[in-house]
Amino acid sequence: MTKPAILAVDDDPQVLRAIARDLRRRYSDTYRILRAGSAQEGLEVTDTLKDRGDPVALFLSDQRMPQMDGVGFLSEAMLRFPRAKRALLTAYADTEAAIAAINRSQIDYYLLKPWDPPDQKLYPILDDLLADWQAGYRPGFGGLRVVGDRWSAQSHTIKDFLARNQIPYTFLDIESSDEARDIVQKASENGATLPVVVLPGGERLIAPTPSDLATHVGLQTHAEEPFYDLAIVGGGPAGLASAVYGASEGLKTVLLEQQAPGGQAGTSSRIENYLGFPSGLSGDDLARRATAQARRFGVEILAPQSVEGLRIEGPYKHLLLSDGSEVACHTLMLSMGVSWRKLTADGATPLAGRGVYYGAAMTEAMYCEEEEVYIVGAGNSAGQAAMFFADYAKRVVMVVRGDSLEAKMSHYLVRRIYEHERIDVLLNTEVRACHGDGHLEKLTLHNKNDGTSSDAESRYLFVFIGAAPRTDWLGEAVARDDRGFVLTGPDLDPERHLKSWPLERAPFLLETNVPGIFASGDVRSGSVKRVASAVGEGSVAVYFMHRFLASL
Repeated sequence: MTKPAILAVDDDPQVLRAIARDLRRRYSDTYRILRAGSAQEGLEVTDTLKDRGDPVALFLSDQRMPQMDGVGFLSEAMLRFPRAKRALLTAYADTEAAIAAINRSQIDYYLLKPWDPPDQKLYPILDDLLADWQAGYRPGFGGLRVVGDRWSAQSHTIKDFLARNQIPYTFLDIESSDEARDIVQKASENGATLPVVVLPGGERLIAPTPSDLATHVGLQTHAEEPFYDLAIVGGGPAGLASAVYGASEGLKTVLLEQQAPGGQAGTSSRIENYLGFPSGLSGDDLARRATAQARRFGVEILAPQSVEGLRIEGPYKHLLLSDGSEVACHTLMLSMGVSWRKLTADGATPLAGRGVYYGAAMTEAMYCEEEEVYIVGAGNSAGQAAMFFADYAKRVVMVVRGDSLEAKMSHYLVRRIYEHERIDVLLNTEVRACHGDGHLEKLTLHNKNDGTSSDAESRYLFVFIGAAPRTDWLGEAVARDDRGFVLTGPDLDPERHLKSWPLERAPFLLETNVPGIFASGDVRSGSVKRVASAVGEGSVAVYFMHRFLASL
């Protein structure tokens, strides 16, 4: 297999030799190190790589070059290799231009010259960029092969499960791939139905569920121990933060996630206001980093694994799992997050996974080229999805019930959406119906101002409306508000919720009406629906858990 390329571009021969030398010293075992003496030469090399089908992992370009500067080169390179990482080499005097380039041209990072010593000033940054690229790299062969119908809800479920769990795969569409038809023909002797998953060793799984597939790809779905200091239900930012801080401070920790680590935030195409990441990061990247960090401290992560019930016996909490097993713990963190509400438009339900998708569904992005994509919602998740799909689709249309984006969306994102030439916003508008035979083909839109309706052709609708907490399995044990969100600390009413509270002290800040059960993130009543606040709550709760455990 051809090694992915790293291309360095600089018009100063001495600087170019130095950067190529340092790149070879660190990365030559895994990557091909290429160099070019000008932006034009760099584009010629890039075009050659594109024609050959060779992958590019990283472009590293000097800013001050004649005819075309580094920002111009990296912008052109992005058109040819949109998933490659892009870094700018710049002098201290050009720092402002570099920051502007990050905002304007989606450059991932800038490095100041000189970068000596490279072990401190070059390699850590490039290691991080290349790790992000590798996480999303799909070489096109090897690994799993998923054979299915592009418009099949079951195929979408399998692709989404694999992608969110960072498992490389190749999707073969039965309508366009000879290889797919050959695999199905061989499997049909056993009465195969789609999708078919072909494992690296050749074994075929016929229409597997995510749980079936998990056991074949090495994911842990069963707890190693019957009892833990801390059990966490939900692997979003809040749950992962609790896992990292709890395990790093000595608590035997298990995390149970229904789908994949990252939660709803893991489907976000880009999080741009998270502290410490000036060019932003995707929810997928955040989930991967946090999951690796949690595992480093010894956290057991069970996914996919659903919790069906809760039983409390004195200071012990017992979780009933979907496979019939139980996990017990001293302290329990509820961080299940929320799920997108279903679209009530006529025809939407049978077309779910067949053109109607909930969340960003980034696995579908590659199919949106030359398509008109519609997005329902007005929050940050909807806005980031619009920006993401605008890189692929011919046109993106946001359908918003309210009369503005500003009410629910961050200002920086509103500005970018209105400035984007391929994004349109329809205010005071609803999707009333979804039409299609086997997959979405057309939408009926209703204008709330004048009462008129119109049809719009589209094969892709992504829905980001409302949020429903996943708390039904808690039964009557844990107090919730009238919308199902978990009540904690000062939000608990002593007369209504604390009549059975057994301790002399009041509940801690993030503690529920049951001693030792905590809640954080979006599932908590009154929480701020932002990734940073979820991480903060999940981390702070560990402090109160230690205080609870010390009293046992």
